[in-house]
Amino acid sequence: MINTAGRMIPDQIAGLAQVRPYAGPFATIPTGQMTGPKLRVNMPKSEKLIKSIDHVIEATGLKDGMTISFHHHFRNGDYVLNQVIEAIAKKGIKGLTLAPSSLNDINEAIIPFIEQGVITAIETSGGRAKLGKLMTSGQLAKPTIIRSHGGRARAIEAGDLKIDVTFIGAPCCDRYGNMNGINGRSACGSMGYAMVDAAYADKVVAITDNLVPHPVYPISIPQTQVDFIVVLDSIGDPKGIASGALRISRDPRELLIAEYATGVIENSGYFKDGWSLQLGSGGASLAAAKFIKEKMIAQGITASFGVGGITAPFVDMLEQGLIKTIFDVQDFDIPSIESLKNNPNHLEMSASYYANPHNGGPVVNNLDVVILSATEVDVDFNVNVITDSNGIIMGASGGHSDTAAGANLAIVVAPLLRGRLPMVLDKVNTIVTPGETVDVIVTERGIAVNPRRTDLIDNLKGTGLPVMSIHDLQKLAYDMAGKPETIAVSDEVVAVIEYRDGTIIDVVRKPL
Repeated sequence: MINTAGRMIPDQIAGLAQVRPYAGPFATIPTGQMTGPKLRVNMPKSEKLIKSIDHVIEATGLKDGMTISFHHHFRNGDYVLNQVIEAIAKKGIKGLTLAPSSLNDINEAIIPFIEQGVITAIETSGGRAKLGKLMTSGQLAKPTIIRSHGGRARAIEAGDLKIDVTFIGAPCCDRYGNMNGINGRSACGSMGYAMVDAAYADKVVAITDNLVPHPVYPISIPQTQVDFIVVLDSIGDPKGIASGALRISRDPRELLIAEYATGVIENSGYFKDGWSLQLGSGGASLAAAKFIKEKMIAQGITASFGVGGITAPFVDMLEQGLIKTIFDVQDFDIPSIESLKNNPNHLEMSASYYANPHNGGPVVNNLDVVILSATEVDVDFNVNVITDSNGIIMGASGGHSDTAAGANLAIVVAPLLRGRLPMVLDKVNTIVTPGETVDVIVTERGIAVNPRRTDLIDNLKGTGLPVMSIHDLQKLAYDMAGKPETIAVSDEVVAVIEYRDGTIIDVVRKPL
């Protein structure tokens, strides 16, 4: 079948009970009830503390074929996922579905256990390097399911992703299971992705290297959701969890892209007192934050809130009173973690509050402006952030499609060429975010506005910004680097790209 995004989707896909094609960003209306975990009871004076990962695996009743989950707030400092998978493998348990909020390079250590059949399926936001190659190789028993952060929260709450056991790395935890991410040597900041897992998994295991007396305060995940606690010497490498303040790019190309993106925002009609924004952690986005801050000061503008994965430039704007409130689902650097710990206007939120399309209203619905990155875009404004030019998985969906759908102005920033390859194509290799939710493409050579947004086209006239059609932007790229060859792929589907509402917007086929 051909979905609304114009992609050919097989009628049947191995491992999927139902194939629902993408029909539009807001076409799917949910029915039924939210799911929930099994009922549990904790007797007075009972002990949640278990002496090892090995023993807690037994205590949870983990068996062949179950689904386990982890959070990725520790990023490339994560010790928890690898240790737990290794312990599970030693017990001879096989056929598991691994459902982390995302995977990082450090998790490549689990590849041997995938090859041994301990893990036979993966549902996540994405993968990179060797893990991405493995997902694209067809070695798994069924295609990897790629979900956005909001889509993953929706899937858990709707019962599409049923988690049997979640293992939550807890930088600070008391003896009854209350935990937070802001205290301890492994502090990661917000635990927004883990919150949904804790609320809906049948069994919840807290793994900590900082056990403290009851009660912990503040509480990110409460004791009422936690079954067992394991104490390790270390759950993460602080150097891989969070850096110092991320540096503003000095790359002339990224600075020019940031300057153009800022110009689009300033003249969009949304840049006014009380506006709201989300910026990424990439070089151009961080530079844009600096330029936006300068314009806010110059024009006396204050934002109502900032949202998303948080970085030091956002924190700086909060401290200077340029942003009234920050909603935080993940922290990328130490200043952000410290701000969450100390500033009452810096608020922790769950992935569901952030971006789940099927609840009473995620905060992305209140966004005025979001700046997003891209691996490649096409003349229909579709965006790929999952596969490389060779068709191999190398990125993550994250909150890309969630914020693009919710924001009044979704700006995608990307270089016109990456290496010797054009980034504006006839058709992207893999659609993650549909073009109907993308408003502007910004490159260092020019800016293209979605023809649907006649208001933006009018607002940008006479600004001096290099606005052109998407086809002219593509021609520039092709004139410089030539038209890229189409990737040869087989009929084998190795990954499914779910749109945030649970429909299938695209599939990844195994490259030949």
